[in-house]
Amino acid sequence: MPVNRSRTGPRMPLIILGLSLAFTVTVADPLMFSLNLPQVSRALDVPPGLVGFLSGAATLVMAAAVLAVGSIADTFGLKRLLMTGLVGVTVVNLLSTLSPGYRYLLVMRFLDGLALAALLGVSFALLKMSVPAEKRPMAIGVFMATEMVLCGVTPAFGGWVVDVAGWRWLFLVTPLLAVVSLWLTARYVPEPPVLERRRLDAVGVTLVGLALLAVVIGIATAQNGVLRPQTLVPLAVGAAAAVLFVHHERRTPEPALDMGLFRSRAFSTALAATFTLNFIIGGFGFALGQFGGLVLSLSPQAIGLLFLPGTLLIAGAVVLAGKLISKYTPRPVMTVGLLVMTASGVLMALTASPTMVLWWLVLATWLCNLGSLTTSTSVSETVLAHAPPEKSGTVASVQQAFGMTGYAFGPTVYLLLFNVFFQKEWLKDAESRGLSVTEAEQALGTARSSMAVGSGGSGYDPNLLRQVSGLKLDVDFTDGLRLTMLTVSLLPLLMAVAAFWLMPRREKPQA
Repeated sequence: MPVNRSRTGPRMPLIILGLSLAFTVTVADPLMFSLNLPQVSRALDVPPGLVGFLSGAATLVMAAAVLAVGSIADTFGLKRLLMTGLVGVTVVNLLSTLSPGYRYLLVMRFLDGLALAALLGVSFALLKMSVPAEKRPMAIGVFMATEMVLCGVTPAFGGWVVDVAGWRWLFLVTPLLAVVSLWLTARYVPEPPVLERRRLDAVGVTLVGLALLAVVIGIATAQNGVLRPQTLVPLAVGAAAAVLFVHHERRTPEPALDMGLFRSRAFSTALAATFTLNFIIGGFGFALGQFGGLVLSLSPQAIGLLFLPGTLLIAGAVVLAGKLISKYTPRPVMTVGLLVMTASGVLMALTASPTMVLWWLVLATWLCNLGSLTTSTSVSETVLAHAPPEKSGTVASVQQAFGMTGYAFGPTVYLLLFNVFFQKEWLKDAESRGLSVTEAEQALGTARSSMAVGSGGSGYDPNLLRQVSGLKLDVDFTDGLRLTMLTVSLLPLLMAVAAFWLMPRREKPQA
């Protein structure tokens, strides 16, 4: 039997708030940890080679486990698994405050990622099951707006907690959100009945988990060289596991994922759009951190505050996007959202300079957030509209799996492009100053010695950028970044064209 939604009407705001808090935890938890990782690394003497791995451990597990968790939720109960995940996140973070060393904390980050995976797709699936189809776009808009406000506030709050009380207290912020979400979920969110006791496709979820895990590892190691065995072997394993997964899902009578969904142009376009928007978000965060910290000399707290201006305006725009989806279709909202993300990248490419006015950076950040959340609202409605009740968790998790993969690709691709363009710029700089390639490489080697390898840690020491004689590396760095931003802006632009032509123009898929 379907959920009795007639009784959920008066409680709908509390249902949306509880589920949005659960989803916010999956974003805020790794974000706050990454922003405050320098303090944690110094306190626990984390080896430089493991800093990036520690930073991305939870995200790595989420990417690998999210589809499997969605399938398990459909079998054993969406609400039950969400509440289990919230309890797990709370316990793991409390245990993290006791970390005696980085090895212990690394284990906690892996466990945290497993618990976060339970929240990532299940929160959207429960939203679908708790809200009538005709009100779902508006509910998704409110859901995303709430997440936007909280994600705008929590990084600054986490930084303040670390400054005032120390890094261990950072791990108490996530439990606060999780406990509130747990109470709201337990009290107000209805438990959708398991319509059919389906057999868990253990082979399918294992293969997809292996595929995503291997691909993400390969992407992370690509920062040290694309053609190295450490990069190629995981990517090859991931590709092989993905092929086996597709083959298995087509042959098994009870697949974890119905491959027939991909015959829908709207569904496939929405997944491509969620990959794109997360690719841009992940890459833009890398660009913002490198350029803001290393050229403009902004502190991590100041970079975090760039997300605050206009937060409420974005939240209102996302709610409006939900209304427009209800009135029209996801097509125009998705198209406009992707075009706004394109505008953000182009603005960054046109205005970036070592003496850049800060408000241009704020505007570029604001446009990226506005476009990504608007696009995400239309993507979520499209994906959930294709989810049958008995597979809501699995289908909703597919969106998150594509999103997490895109988020992992973003920083690596941005870094690879930047290295190409930066090399072109400093070579041209050296030629204009009469320096040989050898002399320029020797000068640049001093700056490169400060590069920290790993996700969330790549970059150049700003003091060295200014001190290297014979080259204007800050200008070369900026020009390389501008070319990178201009290049990657082609992706959301092409995706906007695809959404305009491939998404349904009038009729929406029925839930």
